Parts: sequence; structure tokens; C-alpha cells
Amino acid sequence: MIDLVQLRREPDFVKASLARRGVSNSTMDEILELDVEHRRLLQDAESLRSEVKELSRQVGEARRANDHTKADELAQRSRELGDRERVATQATEAVGSLLREQLLMIPNLPAPDVPEGRDENDNVELRRWWMGMEDGDPQPTYESHQRVPHWDIGTELGILDMESGAKLAGSMFPLYRGAGVRLLRALGFFALDRHLSAYEEIRPPSFALTETMMSTGHLPKSADDMYAIERDGLWAIPTAEVPLTSMHRGEILEESRLPIRMTAQTACFRREAGAAGRDTRGLLRVHEFDKVELFAYCTPEQADEAHADILARAEGLLQELGLTYRVLMLCTGDLGTSSARTIDLEVFSPGVDRWLEVSSVSWFRDFQARRANVRYRTADGTTALVHTVNGSALAWARIWAALVETYRQADGTVALPSVLAPYMGTQTTIRAKTS
Repeated sequence: MIDLVQLRREPDFVKASLARRGVSNSTMDEILELDVEHRRLLQDAESLRSEVKELSRQVGEARRANDHTKADELAQRSRELGDRERVATQATEAVGSLLREQLLMIPNLPAPDVPEGRDENDNVELRRWWMGMEDGDPQPTYESHQRVPHWDIGTELGILDMESGAKLAGSMFPLYRGAGVRLLRALGFFALDRHLSAYEEIRPPSFALTETMMSTGHLPKSADDMYAIERDGLWAIPTAEVPLTSMHRGEILEESRLPIRMTAQTACFRREAGAAGRDTRGLLRVHEFDKVELFAYCTPEQADEAHADILARAEGLLQELGLTYRVLMLCTGDLGTSSARTIDLEVFSPGVDRWLEVSSVSWFRDFQARRANVRYRTADGTTALVHTVNGSALAWARIWAALVETYRQADGTVALPSVLAPYMGTQTTIRAKTS
């Protein structure tokens, strides 16, 4: 969540920053008023608590002096003040709870370099990459055999079976078969091998507590997009960012340990509540997909380098796979709740003639760490909140789609890039099964 101390100290700056994200000044004024009321009530409750404590001391002195009349009078006064203190404490807790609820709905302050905009149409393209561009070659064109959507290719080759997935779990749950499954596994192994020299691999649970989901900002604002297991008080994770952010929840880390870099491949679950009727064919938008996540705890000074490293790793994977992609800076209107800055990578998928988002690399400042209470101890002994950075490297469903479309051959086979050979048993050509 945002820094309440900064809001008190720099209300005009914070309000102006959040106005870029559509948060009204009146909303922030309400929060400021609640904060003033909460601190007043807290002071009143603490004052009453102090009086009760002092009266209790005086009662003890009176009883030791055998002045029972005075002791009884003081005790009665203590009980009356105790009742008032309990009422004041309840009022303080009620206002404090309301203040926290409102703060939890407020997004992060956008970085100054984030472009203004209302939605994804206002995102700013930074650059593109394609095979051969270093030699001055033009952006590639595609043959008719590459202009076949991946769901048709998957059916023809027997490697993607959306119908069986729907039969088992409902629409938008894919089922991969044969070489399609191996390709999915190969992509994960390929990516993890590229990251393990610098990032510790973690295998977190696929489910998380509400507190864990709150730490990243997915709750409460995005509850409708999450899968809840209400009986057990758990949520299916939408990304490995959720458990990785809480790995050191409630801890104080030594500055010398930072940055702490972690990576994880997990299944990710998203209800896509607002996606009805949009981009729901094939793997364009699914409820479950595999993804490799990169994550770092760092100091504010390390954040830019950590963000750049994750972005470079994601781009490096796309370049090794030979997929055409573009790099976008998200505008204020498309920025995620917790993010201060996000760079998206989108691959071009020729069979559907679409740019598909396959990675978001985000810097969160201390927004998530404030929720998760992750701090570090500096050399002079003071503590400060860490900054968090994370990004996908990569999300595999859409990469899978782009690969089978881009590398489809005129004879209907798919000739995958050689970089995947070690993970495909050296067999990089996918053919239809022969009966």
C-alpha cells in the first residue's frame, strides 16, 4: 500500500500522482480525514489507558496504607475510566479498520516516466525485435502455411485438445497431448536453465493464504479474478509472484544479502472474470497456464538494475526462440494496482495475426513490502522497507501458440528452434501421429 506518512507529509504530491491513475482528490481527502480521526481516537484511548494505569497504582498504595475508603473511591474511578477506555479502543479499531480498507484499494504511485493514458491503447511502444534485424533485414512476413491458428494446428497434429479440456474442467482449460506436452515442459526447463546461475529456484505451493494474496495487492481489489477455496481459506495462485513476495514476510533482512533473487515455475490460475466473449479461442486467454517467474527483493538503489536484468532475461529467451516481439511501456491507465512501472513484452503470433502479451516486468517500490512487512537492516542499524521487482520469463501458453504458428512448415509439420533440442529428446520436428 502507499506510504501513509508520505501522504501526510506531501498530500499535494501524492494526490497529483494518484490523479494520473484516476484516483480522485476527494477519495484521498477522505483518507486523510480518517487518518486524522484515527490518530485522535488513538491518542484519547492511550490517554485513558494511562489514567487507568495510574489509578491502579494509586489504589495499590491506598490499600497498602489501609486507606480502604480512598482505595474504593479510586477503584470506582478506575472502573469508570476503564469502561471509557474500552469504548475509545473499539472506536479506534473501527476507524483504523476502515482506514486500512480504503488504503488497500488505493493503487501505487506511478513512476514519473510512466506515460499518461486511459487504457492499453495508450501504451507506448519502445522497440521491436525480429530475427535478422541486426543485419538490417525488414520485419519478417509470413507464408500462408504460417497463417493457420494454433488451435487448428494443435488439432491437426494431435498436440492440443481444447474439447477434452472443456469436458474435464470447462471452457478455457487447455489439455495438451503428446509432443505438445513435451514442448510445454521443454520451455520451462529451457528457461530455468538460463536463470539458475543468478536466481535460486523455488517450488512454492500452488495455493496461498489470504494474507499472502494481500501482500502482492491481488486482494482485495482483484478478488473476482481469483479462484477461492473458501472451505480452507485458500486461493489458487494467479502467479508465482504471490508466494515469492511473501517468502520473507514479517522479516528483517541484512542489507548485505540484497538483492535476493528467486525464480519459480508454477501453474497459474485466473478466472478472467471480465473476459467473457473476448479472445477465448485456443490459448489466447485461459484459466490455467504454466509460467516461469523471476523475482527480487532489493534496496531502492538496486531496483533499476534488478528490473533491467529481468527484462533482459525475458527478451533473451524470446530472441533465442526466434520470435518477433515488441516492448511496451504501460500507461497510467493500464498499470497494475501494485506497480509503479511495468514493461510488457508481446510476441507476434502469425496464425491469429495478433500481438500476445507474454511477460510483464514490474517495479513496485515498497508498495508490496509495506503490506508484507519485509524490511532490511542498513549498515547504521536502521531498518527500511525493501523494494520488490518481478517479471515473467516467460508465460508459456501464448509462447506455445506463437511457436507452433511461426514454425509451421508447408507440409503441416512444426520445426521448432534448435535451442529446444536438448529438452525435446533432440527431436524438434512435430508431426501428426500415424495410425
